[in-house]
Amino acid sequence: MITLRKITLENRRSIFNLEVSEEQRQYVASNLSSVASCYVLATNGGSPFPLAIYADEQPVGFVMITYGITGYDLPVIADNSYCILRLMIDKQYQSMGYGREALKKILEFIRTFPAGPARYCWIPYSPDNLAAKKLYESFGFHENGEVCHDELITVLEL
Repeated sequence: MITLRKITLENRRSIFNLEVSEEQRQYVASNLSSVASCYVLATNGGSPFPLAIYADEQPVGFVMITYGITGYDLPVIADNSYCILRLMIDKQYQSMGYGREALKKILEFIRTFPAGPARYCWIPYSPDNLAAKKLYESFGFHENGEVCHDELITVLEL
């Protein structure tokens, strides 16, 4: 069973040590860098949610969700919307359905509106990351025509 959990003093190292495969590293920052970005966002008016992804009691991935500001140039859709800015499953746990199950849990969490109301959730992704595109489309995300930092913006109405 997939669950989302806070990053704690006890689990932080295991989350920081999770990695994607070599060919995927171009698509996602390290989890340590992402957690540091969350700290900077939180101390500058943002609402980040860095969460560990667990399969039963085993940490298998990481997600960084933001609301409103992300610290980057923003697409038009970003105002009062949630963003799944980072999502990764460790290389040894890929192709086991964890990414799909995690995205279900992430969307359930977002739909509780933990930082405020929103109409949309958006995800930036590299145009050549076809696995991500396929996953997002299977949940109803659609590209809205915007590009930020050479990444396509895909949007889901909540």
